[in-house]
Amino acid sequence: MAKQADPKKQVADYIAGQPPPARRALKKVRAAIRAAAPKAEEAFSYRIPAFRLDGKAFVWYAGFTHHYSMFPIGTELARSLGKAAEGYQTAKGTIRFPLSEPVPVPLIKKIVKARLAQMKARGK
Repeated sequence: MAKQADPKKQVADYIAGQPPPARRALKKVRAAIRAAAPKAEEAFSYRIPAFRLDGKAFVWYAGFTHHYSMFPIGTELARSLGKAAEGYQTAKGTIRFPLSEPVPVPLIKKIVKARLAQMKARGK
């Protein structure tokens, strides 16, 4: 049986492989998620970093050329963020943050807490 890779190492390798602007942003995103969900465990799923709680992944994040994204951000969650998410591009399942702007740590924490509340409400 093949040994599974360590998720923390996979996440660290993923972040290290990003261009410097994305690397800096993703480190801040990772720290914000940890702060908002201290009991969550790091994971690597769909070839991007994630966090899981009670064995279930609840938030993913990834770097791109000009932005970084968090997943999943559905319509319900986007609405619950209200004005805090104004100015950020959202699509079914994602919110995009430009690399040219500071990382919105309070908003990231709010997203994480909202996802945890969604999971709790759904009994997951």
